[in-house]
Amino acid sequence: MEISEQEFQSAVRQGEELRRNGYAVSAEYDARQNRLVVGLSSGVTIMVPVHLVEDLAGADPVDLAEIEITPSGLGLHWPRLDADVYVPGFMKGIYGTRRWMAALLGAEGGKSSSPAKAAAARTNGAKGGRPRKQA
Repeated sequence: MEISEQEFQSAVRQGEELRRNGYAVSAEYDARQNRLVVGLSSGVTIMVPVHLVEDLAGADPVDLAEIEITPSGLGLHWPRLDADVYVPGFMKGIYGTRRWMAALLGAEGGKSSSPAKAAAARTNGAKGGRPRKQA
């Protein structure tokens, strides 16, 4: 696939803009806390529990310890896992695909409780529980 000079220059500008917002200068796996620690060019450090990251969840600590930073600093790569993470996404709290993030957020929402949720559960219990699904 061939790209024009204009397309190339546009991509270069987009990459430069992303780097202005910060890029990875260090990355390590903290086995004691089971989290990824990413140091950014801005001086900010991001610490993320590994179980939240789609391609890293459930991985062996030995595999997690080997991290490479891409030359642009916008990506992290785990060669043993063939896994990649986009640093600008990390900075926005995005740890996986849309489906992965929806599952994470849905699981958190299901754990929450409120007076309204408790009242609805009591009402359903008084009626014999949740109605069965109709086939």
